[in-house]
Amino acid sequence: MSGFLVFEDVAKHYGPIKAVDGCSLEVARGEFYSLLGPSGCGKTTLLRMVAGFEQPDRGRILLDGKDLSDLPPNRRKVNTIFQNYALFPHLTVYENIAFGLRVARRPAAEVRAEVDRMLALIQMEDQAHKRPDQISGGQKQRVAIARALINKPQVLLLDEPLAALDLKLRQRMLIELDLIHDEVGITFLYVTHDQGEAMSLSDHIAVMNAGKIEQIGTPTEIYEAPRTSFVAAFIGDTNFFEGTVRETLDGDYVRLAVEGLPDLVCFNDKRIPPGGRVYLSVRPEKLRITREPPTPDPRRNAIETTVEDVVYLGSHTRYWARIGEYRLAVQQQHSRYLLDEKPIVWKERAWVSWHADDGFMLEQYRESDEALMSLPPAEDAGEAAAKPEKRVW
Repeated sequence: MSGFLVFEDVAKHYGPIKAVDGCSLEVARGEFYSLLGPSGCGKTTLLRMVAGFEQPDRGRILLDGKDLSDLPPNRRKVNTIFQNYALFPHLTVYENIAFGLRVARRPAAEVRAEVDRMLALIQMEDQAHKRPDQISGGQKQRVAIARALINKPQVLLLDEPLAALDLKLRQRMLIELDLIHDEVGITFLYVTHDQGEAMSLSDHIAVMNAGKIEQIGTPTEIYEAPRTSFVAAFIGDTNFFEGTVRETLDGDYVRLAVEGLPDLVCFNDKRIPPGGRVYLSVRPEKLRITREPPTPDPRRNAIETTVEDVVYLGSHTRYWARIGEYRLAVQQQHSRYLLDEKPIVWKERAWVSWHADDGFMLEQYRESDEALMSLPPAEDAGEAAAKPEKRVW
């Protein structure tokens, strides 16, 4: 491996629990890299091993070509921002930011110049003499970032830094984090369970599950071409189809036999031969829903369904449409929404269609990933739980 921050077959066990189970990845210099996954997947353990708070049972972690194994936390050129920010309550904003340089006994003039530079970076010059209990949650987070950056670390480690903020403040801080990263240009390693945060901030994402890395890629690759059922279900919503290749069409496409549905056509990127099992993921926004059947096209799948749920969400409408035992999620964007146009409503017959190129075969499919299925609207969740059903999910 030739990255700036490198994990080589890293493992960490706590008794019988495999918190991290043989993870390898590379982070480039100056990159914004996210570790994404549900609680308990091992992402924070990986971060703590970089910081030196935990030691791997196996493997190595290298920073700029140097093995970190024998270095204590205070000698590693990394700084960590925790979820609770860990600011000193009795110190002012200025003193919190200056703390690291003062501990290092840097000259007073240098401390003043560097703190002033950090205050300008986080746009808090007018808040310098306030204590943490006198500023907002978003301002506390900016102070924590400045305090970490003033020591000029090679890597900034961020452990769920936005989790304590409300939704609107999180959205604003996402923009500020991105701007700060662009300004300082150092490597950010970001831990989160929030798919939206990772997708909007990251150059690359490592999706983790049960101590292992499921997929590494850009946000576009992770979302548009998931490799496993876990990634497809965890990153946004999706519809899953399980079928058998009935025949090959022109080499690049196949016709799938799916129980209870008309044959489906999909791009055969995995080169599965006739008779092979196929697991297919199609995102809700890739599907179209119309009253009339779409224009016939050998590369377009079309299924006649009954609409079961409709939720208007302003920018788009969410539909759930049923055919037999299967339930499809469809998202219709409102690029133009005419008030005099009659919308598709509950219990109406409608056609759901999508192009063969908009579905992706999965390298791995697990029944256990059904826990990540998209739920019906909140008001219907109880009914759905009471009446289990077979779904395309």
